[in-house]
Amino acid sequence: MRILSPSLSELHAFVCTARSGSFTEAAAALSVTQAAVSRAVLRLEQRVGCTLLHRSPQGISLTARGRSYFEEVSPALALLETAARKLRTPGSTREPLRLCVIPSLNTRWLVPRLSGFRAQHPHVELIFKTYLVDDDFLRPDIDCWVQTRHSPTQRWPRHVKASYLVGREIVPVCHPSIAARIRAPADLLQYPLLHHANYPGNWQIWLQAAAWTGAEVELGPGFDLVSGIVEAVMSGLGVAVVQRCLIERELQERRLVIPLPVAASTGRGYYVCIPKAAPRTLALQGFEDWLLQAAKEANDGEPARPTSPPARSGRPSR
Repeated sequence: MRILSPSLSELHAFVCTARSGSFTEAAAALSVTQAAVSRAVLRLEQRVGCTLLHRSPQGISLTARGRSYFEEVSPALALLETAARKLRTPGSTREPLRLCVIPSLNTRWLVPRLSGFRAQHPHVELIFKTYLVDDDFLRPDIDCWVQTRHSPTQRWPRHVKASYLVGREIVPVCHPSIAARIRAPADLLQYPLLHHANYPGNWQIWLQAAAWTGAEVELGPGFDLVSGIVEAVMSGLGVAVVQRCLIERELQERRLVIPLPVAASTGRGYYVCIPKAAPRTLALQGFEDWLLQAAKEANDGEPARPTSPPARSGRPSR
């Protein structure tokens, strides 16, 4: 029987280039030269008898037939990678997936949902690695990152595919004992305005969304961790604006209350980040798909914004 399928080196070169849109980035991922990747893709095109990639000064993109071929061979390569990993870890039937997740989202949103992932993907072993604030997404010991966007204008590195998850919007929270006394933004300002030390502008963002027209507000104590803000609000030390996804348990248990139904977008939020040239193993693909679905369900479950904000009011005298 004549074998029509190309070599694995040609397939890996094509798939990595298609994902990253760059021969250079594909070469770095495969630890070979750019010329070697370019030649391998050219050999593949000659073997299959059609052009798979558009090459231009602006970059590389898939042709229509290249897109179809990529969608067929990419899962096959993932299966081969999974089989190879299992052979390298005798006695193990679980495929490791190495994650780097920002701690606040990890402990307050992701971990409580992981039993659902484990039920769907029992063959995957999640391994959590040390989180770095200014990560370049090039660490060889990590397959997938969940990172925060530090500002609305931040651009992700070209070699990374970043997909939004949750946490773009902030809401006001207070202790249940004072919730009945808060009917407008001005009522919140009678209490210390607790805030995240890295994002002191969050209160102003929310007040603007709530149609606040008073003078500049005076912030209360700042905290470097969301957990500190949450504990302080539950202890009655003040009120805060936080991401709803980070206080799900406290809201469910009525230890915190959202007194006003106004949400404001910070333009930041949390993203799943995967290097474009990373091998699409079954574990990685499964985790990304599950994570995006979990985020969609979480976002769909959030209450809609009101059609009109609370009544405008100036800041009361203290």
